[in-house]
Amino acid sequence: MAVRRGERTGAQVTLEDTYTPSARRIERERHKNARTRRATAIAGLSTLVTGLVLFFVITNSPGWPRTRETFFSWHYARVSFPQIIDGLWLNLRLMVVCGVIVLVFGLLIAIARTLRGPVFFPLRLLATAYVDFFRGLPLVICLLAVVFGVPALRLQGVTNNPVMLGGAALVLTYSAYVAEVFRAGIETVHPSQRAAARSLGLTGAQTMRHVVLPQAVRRVVPPLLNDLVSLQKDTGLVSIAGVVDAVYAAQIIASKDFNYTPYVVAGLVFVALTIPMTRFTDWVTARMNRRQSQGGTV
Repeated sequence: MAVRRGERTGAQVTLEDTYTPSARRIERERHKNARTRRATAIAGLSTLVTGLVLFFVITNSPGWPRTRETFFSWHYARVSFPQIIDGLWLNLRLMVVCGVIVLVFGLLIAIARTLRGPVFFPLRLLATAYVDFFRGLPLVICLLAVVFGVPALRLQGVTNNPVMLGGAALVLTYSAYVAEVFRAGIETVHPSQRAAARSLGLTGAQTMRHVVLPQAVRRVVPPLLNDLVSLQKDTGLVSIAGVVDAVYAAQIIASKDFNYTPYVVAGLVFVALTIPMTRFTDWVTARMNRRQSQGGTV
């Protein structure tokens, strides 16, 4: 039987059709919205006042004219920007290639550290020693040792390319950090998951691949993204090997006229690249926290 518009049977009447918010709830929502608007206005006003105070303090300082000429020259910014962008292409390629290698190598090290049984003790010992050593070794020293030490050995078949050697130093250092992130994720998987997988007939390797790793990787996505953000910034350190990246391009221009504006431009370029990745990391973290609080799959 057709039902005319405006007419509904009892079965077609839903809770949404009959629900009417109470006066108290309407008042509560109105109060909540008013508090939100008030907090936003106060935050905006305090930010504006703080910015104005800093602006007047800096611009009225005795050394500001000289500082502005040395670090914030529009002329040197325009001159250096194209060369810095050309050098930035090398930093981006290093980040992508090294990032992929770091994720794979770090995962293998983490798996080696979590292998069980006395037969795997030498492998666990080597993986632990690797992580402890490269996490404690400053990245700059690692870069200097690899970039200048490896060519001095004159090994047959080993490249002397400073870009590849600098990338290798980045991989050695960051793989140790990423390995610990992966290991932390693996250890958060409850032992009952392994027991259940083994009771279903899965081998140890199959349990790790199909049960443990999928859960572990999902849980450590935010810290992994943070490590990639740090890797993106630290690609600028390969400039100590003489590689013309964004930082070294700025150094070349700054050394000609002793004006440090190119360094500021290079720094702002790296910040412009880092901020989107940082916000994406925050979004992923918040999304995972919401899913976990709602009882969803982490």
